[in-house]
Formats: sequence, structure tokens, C-alpha cells
Amino acid sequence: MIDIHSHIIPGIDDGAQTLEDSLAMGRSAIDNGIYKIIATPHHKNGVYENYKDDIVAQVEVLNHHFNEHGIELEVLPGQENRIHGDFLEGVSKGEILTVNDNNKYFLIEFPSGHIPSYASQLFFNIQLAGYIPVIVHPERNKRIIEQPDLLFDFVEKGAYAQLTTGSICGSFGKKIMKFSEQLIEANLVHLLASDAHNISSRGFNFYEAIMKVENQFGKDKSEEFLQNSSHLISGEMLSTDMPMKIKKRKIIKLFK
Repeated sequence: MIDIHSHIIPGIDDGAQTLEDSLAMGRSAIDNGIYKIIATPHHKNGVYENYKDDIVAQVEVLNHHFNEHGIELEVLPGQENRIHGDFLEGVSKGEILTVNDNNKYFLIEFPSGHIPSYASQLFFNIQLAGYIPVIVHPERNKRIIEQPDLLFDFVEKGAYAQLTTGSICGSFGKKIMKFSEQLIEANLVHLLASDAHNISSRGFNFYEAIMKVENQFGKDKSEEFLQNSSHLISGEMLSTDMPMKIKKRKIIKLFK
């Protein structure tokens, strides 16, 4: 399996703090059936700034350490970008990193409590420039929870979205778990990733999540998630089904 979102590089954000933490995460990833993982440190989230060239260099070092310790996990470069108005300027300056440096997909994070008013225009401009935005963990965004039609609009216009394994497994509570199920059912998420920060409170949950998707939504859906991760790192188009709106009565019932 391929995990396209993790915080496994040591000492650069709120993920792994030491090399030992990274090695422990690497072993845990292997135990979860993961053989490739994208390191996606936070960038421009108001606390951390991790630029493209630095990430690429740190990934190379981490792969060296994994090889030294017999951990058969390949780390690929990525970046979790907090949405900001100067995003495309950062791209032109070589500060922003596409997934696996493939010149195709950006992982983009919204603030947890809202969606900036310029997001739709920025996504349009990103796509006009030849890239595709991937919205990370939309199921944990307060505004999307209240108004899932916002996510529908982004997806309908060509964006993709990534669901977190812990969300579908209940690590963030029952409400987010149920909302995650609704997003899968409505074809509003296209990728599954751990967003792992450590091996305790924010682990991988990958095997458990894939099995839950398979049991609840069928093997075709779980295989679609797995295949899309492979397509993401190679810069190919992802498999998608027609997005649907979540009926309002279902939202009201969920958050009563």
C-alpha cells in the first residue's frame, strides 16, 4: 500500500520529533502493509514553513537512515500546503512541492474552522496553470461539515479530496466517522491516507481503514482508493465516480 500523507521527517513540524520517532513510524508503516510513503510536512500554516528543496534533501537523508536500519519503506517528497493567497507565487519561486515532485498534484489544507473566500478562484487558477488541487482531510473542516455542498462544488470543478484513515476508523469521534462514511457514499473523497504524526495518538490505522471501506462499501471502492494513491504519485488521472450532494436531512440527523 501507498500512504500519500504523513509527517515522518524528524524535527521539522508537529510530526516525528527525532530520528528514533521516524524509525518507529517507518516500522509501524511496514506493519500496516505500507511500502511507499509520502512525507508531507506542513508549509505556511502559521507555525511551520518547509520549502521544496529542503524537503527533497531531508527525504533523501531519511531514506538513507531507513536503508541503514533495514526498514524497507521508500519515502517520497511531498508537502501539506495551507491555502494562502500567494500560493502560485510560491510555485513560480520553486517553494511549493507537488506530490512526489511530479509537477501535477498539490496537497492543500484548509484552516480547520473555515474556507477562505478566495479558495474557489485560487483552485481555478491552479488548474489553469496545469496542476490539480487535492483537498486534505475535508471531513475535519467545520465549514464543510456544516455545508458539504462546498466540497461538492470543489470536486465537481475538478479538485480531488483525501480522507484520513483515523476519521473513518473513529479516532476523531463518531460524528466525523459518520460524516466520513457519507463522503465516501457521495463520491466526494478519492484518496485514503494516514496523516500520521507518531505511533501513539496519531498513527497509521491504514489496514483497519482499508478493511472497513471494503466491508462497508465493497472491494471496488477500497481498490479504487489504493489505485488512486499509485496514480497520484505517478501523476496520472485518478479514478472517480460522479459526485453527489449529501442530502440536508442526513446532515441534520448526523449532528443533532
